[in-house]
Amino acid sequence: MEEQELTEKIIGCAMKVHSVLGPGFLESVYAKALAHELRNAGLKVECEKRITVKYDGVEVGEFSADLLVEEKVMVEEKAVQALVLAHEVQLVNYLTATGIEIGLLLNFGAPRLEYKRRSRTYREKQTPKDFILFILSKRFLSSFRFRRRACNLTARKGKLPSGQGPRFGRR
Repeated sequence: MEEQELTEKIIGCAMKVHSVLGPGFLESVYAKALAHELRNAGLKVECEKRITVKYDGVEVGEFSADLLVEEKVMVEEKAVQALVLAHEVQLVNYLTATGIEIGLLLNFGAPRLEYKRRSRTYREKQTPKDFILFILSKRFLSSFRFRRRACNLTARKGKLPSGQGPRFGRR
């Protein structure tokens, strides 16, 4: 199962748990309910997985990950009013310590489930803004201008009736 598909499945299970239980319980209640829901969905789940942190080959500490799903996605659960940057940093540090690439931060304490998908390494996000920048790039504009000039020259030579230039975007 691909990471994107797996994280979507985990988020779906978390939404189901949150819709049934609502906000207000301890983090441990949500952790057990989510683990149960993920197992019902056919996923392999490890709860409170002990992980050692090494620095320069020496063991310097350990922590327990809330959930590890399919040995691919680390899930860190919270039951707070709102997520803050420190929660995201904690998740990325856990990902770095384990070498796991993808993590999910889930907050069951808010009126609506909050979730954030984080990666151990930086991944540039594709946004509509990127697409708009591509369209406005020099290459696209120069190509557009060239086609427009060619069509205007054709219209001036009498091949098209005056005032009826080609309609861009239609074929």
